[in-house]
Amino acid sequence: MSLLLNQPSQLCLRKPVLVVRASAHTSNGSSSSSLLQIPPCFIAGADPCGAGLGKLKIFYATGEHSSYDHLVKKAPMELVYNDINNPWLASFSEEEGENRDDISDAMVTIGSSHGWVATLKNGTLRLQDDLNPAASDSDPKRISLPPLVTLRHCQTEIVTNVAMSSPSPEEEDCVVAAKFLGPQLSFCRPGQSNSEWTNVRIENPCFFSSRVMFSKKHDMFRITGSGGHLIGSWDLDKHKHTPKLQKLRYQNLPELSKTERQLLSSCTTSEHLVESQSTGETFLLKLYKKTEKIMGGVAKMKTEGLMVFKLDEEGNAVYTKDIGDLCIFISKSEPFCVPASSVPGMIPNRVHILDDNEFSLVKLTDSSIDSIINRFTVPYYISPQKLYK
Repeated sequence: MSLLLNQPSQLCLRKPVLVVRASAHTSNGSSSSSLLQIPPCFIAGADPCGAGLGKLKIFYATGEHSSYDHLVKKAPMELVYNDINNPWLASFSEEEGENRDDISDAMVTIGSSHGWVATLKNGTLRLQDDLNPAASDSDPKRISLPPLVTLRHCQTEIVTNVAMSSPSPEEEDCVVAAKFLGPQLSFCRPGQSNSEWTNVRIENPCFFSSRVMFSKKHDMFRITGSGGHLIGSWDLDKHKHTPKLQKLRYQNLPELSKTERQLLSSCTTSEHLVESQSTGETFLLKLYKKTEKIMGGVAKMKTEGLMVFKLDEEGNAVYTKDIGDLCIFISKSEPFCVPASSVPGMIPNRVHILDDNEFSLVKLTDSSIDSIINRFTVPYYISPQKLYK
């Protein structure tokens, strides 16, 4: 059974149409407005349109290739291009008479969840819906979280990722989790008055560089340990400082040739935990990447292999090449699953991968991959968003 991936082909990155899903109804049953669902998408850039704003280049991961010309979404250019080395930022800072270092240090994007992008500025996390295609660009929502508190021998300057328990941080019971590189994991409820961070020190170093996700099924935040042999779960009410731990037992592992084993052993490995809301299934993905080329002194990584395991409550991790009707989306956003049948044109049993320098599509049936190596300044997949008209 081969996990080696075929030679990459060029992917078609064109804008598919929005999907009409249903009608919103009033209490007496009459139709009040059309409900459109924006399929899974990502921001590929922005065209400057004045006043520091840009018209977003939105691409949808559906498999269809027609354009939807009525969706016009604007956002601050600094959210799309907040790298000090970006040409647009350099020209903008010169026009505005500002120092490039000041602009670069002012705000950086650090993650995304449910269409909300997380930014870090002067030690304060903020959630913004500016990059959500379904959100208003004339009235953007920007929620500042409480000032970060750094635990002793920890740091809060490098954020691994951000995850949310609800689609909106404005909901009273929504919990936001921020995972920092190292031992610190922090939680807060921004929808409640006088919200403050609850800080947890993680003792096991296997979680230090891992990402956090929210499990609706277990109603807990979960982290996969490095190597994928342990999952830690945190419930703020039951075991705030002592996580619930689960050991994984791998089953049905594929038989690899010597060449395949050598290739995968030479790769950098990362683990990603994702839950399907439609089926209740939990999957663990092992992603293998290797340096493809070096550009400007920066190593560009390319996906060389992917293994998908279905998890059960007993801790069994069963290797599979068939996730049914699902598509999985892995990026620097919180990972998510989408039923392919819910989006016209979407092909099931595939994994979509987006990173700083790679856009890839893995076909699980034959383990083949299509990749584009390029620079992506907003490497976040945005889960399906509802849009009322």
